[in-house]
Amino acid sequence: MTTPEPSPQADEHADLWLTSAELASWMSVVRLITRLPWAIDAQLLRDADLSMVEYMTLAMLSEAPERSLRMSVLAEHTSSSLSRLSHLVKRLERRGYVRREADPVDGRFTNAILLPAGMSKLESAAPGHVAYVRHLVVDNLSGERLRRLGQDAERILRRIDSPAR
Repeated sequence: MTTPEPSPQADEHADLWLTSAELASWMSVVRLITRLPWAIDAQLLRDADLSMVEYMTLAMLSEAPERSLRMSVLAEHTSSSLSRLSHLVKRLERRGYVRREADPVDGRFTNAILLPAGMSKLESAAPGHVAYVRHLVVDNLSGERLRRLGQDAERILRRIDSPAR
């Protein structure tokens, strides 16, 4: 008994499908990118009453000169849309963690500024957050594997951000 020849049509689409090894790896990545943010978010909400994106926003502002960033830059740093970030910053303003004001260099832009209460909130949340990140990711990989994971993530992000999608 002989195996029938694959049709030319089947061959032309063969490279579209993932091999079983590729599929297994891809599904691991999907589970990671779904569950890791959920786990980090849950820890921050439980321990610090901050979401992950709120924490990231405070952290980005804490590292900026004069603890101030244009909203558009902050949106980019936190991987948020400007609209989503605007709602988030409004919530942080109501809690007394940040304020918004017109950019003194160009009034067409708005800056987000970290306030002392926001810095205190970040400083109190950071130890638990860092410990959890260490537990889940950093201590789970060798230094070399962590470095390679970071490089691989950057390579994928460059592809996502490239204009020729």
